[in-house]
Amino acid sequence: MSQARFDVLAVGNAIVDVLSPATDEFLAAEGIAKDAMTLIDEDRARTLYAAMQPGTEASGGSAANTVAGIASLGGRAAYIGKVADDQLGDIFTHDIRAIGVHFDTPSLKDGPASGRCLINVTPDASRSMSTFLGAAALVTEEDVAAGAEDLKAAQIVYLEGYLFDREEAKRAYVAAAEMAAASNRKTALTLSDVFCVERHKPAFRHLVANHIDILLSNEAELLALYDTDDFDTALAAIRQDVAIAAVTRSEKGAVITAGDETVSVPAAPVTQLIDTTGAGDLFAAGFLLGIAQGRSLAEAGQMGAISAAEIISHYGARPEKSLKLLAEQSGIAFD
Repeated sequence: MSQARFDVLAVGNAIVDVLSPATDEFLAAEGIAKDAMTLIDEDRARTLYAAMQPGTEASGGSAANTVAGIASLGGRAAYIGKVADDQLGDIFTHDIRAIGVHFDTPSLKDGPASGRCLINVTPDASRSMSTFLGAAALVTEEDVAAGAEDLKAAQIVYLEGYLFDREEAKRAYVAAAEMAAASNRKTALTLSDVFCVERHKPAFRHLVANHIDILLSNEAELLALYDTDDFDTALAAIRQDVAIAAVTRSEKGAVITAGDETVSVPAAPVTQLIDTTGAGDLFAAGFLLGIAQGRSLAEAGQMGAISAAEIISHYGARPEKSLKLLAEQSGIAFD
């Protein structure tokens, strides 16, 4: 196996996030499912944006947030995702390169606009996402093939469940996983959202059992994947399907399993809970980098918990403080 140039290469939806404070009454009036991700079309994106309170714009997308976290931890990250040749696409491209992530997927010249996610954040810090995918959904096998050299040079190839809606994306994920396996690299997947799991359960089950080495999910997503209300039953099932699984449980921390080993990782302290947007993405950042660096499950989980705690202490899904510095202050050593 050749030397890895990247710790993690992620494939996902290249999205610009618009975050705005909201009330439960606003969610009800607009028919927005609370604490979930709902796909919308371009017309709905325009009308909802007009109805929302003033907000902030920031480059986002689940897997893109993860590689941003990896960069903040001092890791080497790359990204495959699709933006249009427009203003939001330029913003996304500038932002991800500026934080040190390698990104050179060709922009879409003819087709829908760049994707955006309208995130309404209620006082309890829940985030309710209405997403117009646009160009972001159009990742294909050709994009994976174009990034083949980068993909083969990554310790871990990380796939975002949100991108799984189109058949072209499903084929792209299988192609990426097979390419990673042929290069003796690991493939990781995040389930992303309960609604996402319910839409694609058979396809997800097949992908997980046949192509995934590392699974990241929250408790609700894992229960949905295996059609059970019992956490121990779901944990036993995922242990049979993948080499490593990391399952977050909000304030209960996370449970990580690998073969016969199971580790519980407590949640890191949070001074102020502001916005849970990106908590799972940033847990994935710390955890995947820890695994890529050969750390123990417990230490990788701790890195994930520290990263998640930083992100929920402010609005937005990109770190505002150096995650590497925070990890070092918690006793984690870096070379």
